[in-house]
Amino acid sequence: MNGFFNIAKPAGMTSAAVVAVIRRITGEKRVGHAGTLDPDAAGVLPIMIGKATRLFEYLVDKEKEYVAVAAFGSATDTQDASGTVTETGDRYPNREAVESACRALTGEVRQRPSVYSAIKVGGKPLYARARKGETPEVPERTVRIDRIEVLREMPEHGWEIRVQCGRGTYIRTLCHDMGKICGCPAHMRCLTRTRSGFFKLEESVTLEEIRTLGEEGRLSEKLLAPDQPIRHLPRTDIPERYARKVAAGAALELPEESRGLQEGGVTRIYLRDAFWGIAERREDLLVWKAQIAPEKENRTDESYS
Repeated sequence: MNGFFNIAKPAGMTSAAVVAVIRRITGEKRVGHAGTLDPDAAGVLPIMIGKATRLFEYLVDKEKEYVAVAAFGSATDTQDASGTVTETGDRYPNREAVESACRALTGEVRQRPSVYSAIKVGGKPLYARARKGETPEVPERTVRIDRIEVLREMPEHGWEIRVQCGRGTYIRTLCHDMGKICGCPAHMRCLTRTRSGFFKLEESVTLEEIRTLGEEGRLSEKLLAPDQPIRHLPRTDIPERYARKVAAGAALELPEESRGLQEGGVTRIYLRDAFWGIAERREDLLVWKAQIAPEKENRTDESYS
């Protein structure tokens, strides 16, 4: 079993726990996730199965979308609803003030996440240090926020927002910073990831659905082909005469139609219309970066190209 599952992670479950469940259902030892979601968050969690785990670095995960609720009136040490309240206030903002804060936080912005984040300092996650009673310095980082849309006012001084952003953005820090700008402490009440690169929430499946399909022997119905999430990369078709070289994992001569590929650029490799993996251009050769020999019955669907 090689490919991807687009899982809708429930709130209250770690990403690692989802991986463990998928491993038990599929019986496949090589299982991983692409893009950690906090335990309290829900939404899209791409799961890699079998040889597809070799394709992690080629996934488009820079474009993410979230729906969150920023709750005004209190800030917490975790910047979300699970933390201890550190500050309170009652100067609750109206829509105009919230939208103004969102505009100020759009573009290339600096963030200082909570000490209870997964950012590593000295090789250890900050949250691990904090739980031991340490008070490590939290480094600032630059992130890209493309758009923040204010959706609606929520009960108990909350505002629902939709955020389109790049990788590494902390939405709970965004909510915290909104509070600073509005002059009223805030934290993130809840979070759902609606998109992670290729993977979208409306196309995801729940763990319950995966369990049922596993019991019925129908897991393949929801398994995405290994090349499906990476079709943003250029494609190179290798002539039949190089079939033995492909099978052996040997370097390949760069086909004439792929001369436009830049030095160091990567491309999807196909032989007889079957996906074989990823190779990198080095001068006039294609050198394998991740080889995935297909099963005989595995064919790619060009409608996704």
